[in-house]
Amino acid sequence: MTGHDPQRSRLVDVELDDTIGRSTPDVEHERAVAIFDLIEENSFRPINDTGEGPYRLKLSLVEARLVFAIARESGEDVVTHILSLTPFRRIVKDYYMICESYYDAIRNSTPSQIEAIDMGRRGLHNDGSQTLMDRLAGKIDVDFGTARRLFTLICVLHWRG
Repeated sequence: MTGHDPQRSRLVDVELDDTIGRSTPDVEHERAVAIFDLIEENSFRPINDTGEGPYRLKLSLVEARLVFAIARESGEDVVTHILSLTPFRRIVKDYYMICESYYDAIRNSTPSQIEAIDMGRRGLHNDGSQTLMDRLAGKIDVDFGTARRLFTLICVLHWRG
């Protein structure tokens, strides 16, 4: 992202719509942490927005699609983008499988085995983050770190506990 004020090209609030549904206390905690991390550090600007941020993001699910409703900090609507979650299904499924392996390895494996699994886990997370950046291209300008935090949130939205 170039040419924009970093204090204005960012999210200051992320809300999960009731369509997301609620889950176990552990899942709700992970969602809260993912949202906190995203708000704490991000670079986010809708493409072709002639106004100024910072922005609020409301996420909802409609027919297996993730809806990004973006508003200004004042609440004024900016734009809504809808992303199919289909391109993320395999990555999220694989990511959960390797996370399970990682947690099992922490209890039963050598440090080198844990490190190898963790490298794979991070690699899958990077793949998902890049897929998200690609899907947002031309819609929302985000840096890789923000895409990583958004992908974490997408994963947590899928996690049932």
